[in-house]
Amino acid sequence: MGIAEDLLILETRLKELITSYEQYFIGLEKREPLKLAEEVEKLVRRYAGTPINNTMYKHRYNNLVARLNTYRQQWTRILREIEEGRYSRDRFKAALHKSAAPVKPSPKTEEPNQHQKELERVYAELVEARRSCHLPIDGMSREQLAATLDKQRPLISQKLGTSDIQFRVVVEGGKPKIKAGSKHKNSHE
Repeated sequence: MGIAEDLLILETRLKELITSYEQYFIGLEKREPLKLAEEVEKLVRRYAGTPINNTMYKHRYNNLVARLNTYRQQWTRILREIEEGRYSRDRFKAALHKSAAPVKPSPKTEEPNQHQKELERVYAELVEARRSCHLPIDGMSREQLAATLDKQRPLISQKLGTSDIQFRVVVEGGKPKIKAGSKHKNSHE
């Protein structure tokens, strides 16, 4: 095979490797894709000491190697964080398992319902705003949004002096943002 075919294979395998590592980090894959990583490394080493005379192929090869090195550094950092228990997705899963303990029913049955309705509304607005700004919506989840809003709610309540808070999505500078305000103030606007 020539260098053109090898570069095409390297590019394809690198994309597969990136996807496999992403799936491994979010928990879809149970094992690190070491075999695929070794195959990509082998393809890179094949031309490491060989001079490439065609400028286009040389540039493409160098870009693929640089991309691999950048991802390799990121994967090493994430693997270290996982080993040390500092990786955010792992912490989220651990918190989720802790919160799976039986919860006593509260006397206010309509408040969780209200929070759920508001969460659904804000999530739908956020998805629509991101689409209108041509931003990706992959990786967004209701659980992440709920965790973020629940974390901010006490701080905002203290700042506004009321627990009657309403969240809304606005687009500023081409980016969607979640704003909070008093329900009473927002209802008069």
